Amino acid sequence: MNEITFNSLEELYNRLKPALKTKVDEFKLNNYECKEIDIWSFFKDKWSKQQGLSLSEMVMDIINLDLIDLDNYLKNVKNI
Repeated sequence: MNEITFNSLEELYNRLKPALKTKVDEFKLNNYECKEIDIWSFFKDKWSKQQGLSLSEMVMDIINLDLIDLDNYLKNVKNI
């Protein structure tokens, strides 16, 4: 299997955008407003501490993101 590589964070963000959009839409159905960049920021911090993550693992992280975890993260970021 070929390994997918990315030359920049922007390239990775664009590749993950469909998953990010799906999660934003899911949260909207639960009356929670956020943006794709909010979810991206949450995971960019988390993923920077991990090595060797595959694209599929990142997509699964996004899809399985709990609303409470994102909400807590965003509240902490806004208080800084």
